[in-house]
Amino acid sequence: MRNLKRAFWGALLLLVVLWLVAEPAIFRSATFFGLRGSMVQLTGVVAMGCMSLAMILALRPLWPQAWLGGLDKMYRLHKWLGISALVVSVIHWMWAKWPKWAVGWGWLERPARGPHAEIENPVAAWLTSQRGLAEGVGEWAFYAAVVLIALALIQRFPYRLFYKTHRLLAVAYLVLVFHAIVLMKFSYWKSPVG
Repeated sequence: MRNLKRAFWGALLLLVVLWLVAEPAIFRSATFFGLRGSMVQLTGVVAMGCMSLAMILALRPLWPQAWLGGLDKMYRLHKWLGISALVVSVIHWMWAKWPKWAVGWGWLERPARGPHAEIENPVAAWLTSQRGLAEGVGEWAFYAAVVLIALALIQRFPYRLFYKTHRLLAVAYLVLVFHAIVLMKFSYWKSPVG
């Protein structure tokens, strides 16, 4: 059980530390919307990291089983990572949506935007052009993943249906990977978190 907790908390800590290496400006953020942008990136990285690790464990690799104490412990880690992905992705969604709603309600003022700099890197330019699509499909995949993970946690949900619905998480995961690749700051790709 000790190795299980180490693996879980170590994975979360590693994701946060890797993000901090890529985003040291978080401590210099002077505005709410600057903090919001950083928090959206952090929660996105942690949620996708947890979901990616959970997906790897779903393949039942042999190498972590002995260290974690067996297949049952590995499945427990898979469950903890899935719950963490759910919680952090809900926080990610709140950081993305609530400030926009607060601006619409007049509670916050949208910051003035200056002119956008020309993007010279063709990969970065293409990723920027896919932003709207990635936001749209990512939001719907998030809603689907929330429902599917919630079904996995409901004890009364029949196993024969859980088995079928839980496999749909792989499809939602692939859509969320597209969402993450397009919307993650391009500068992160040069850092270990990328």
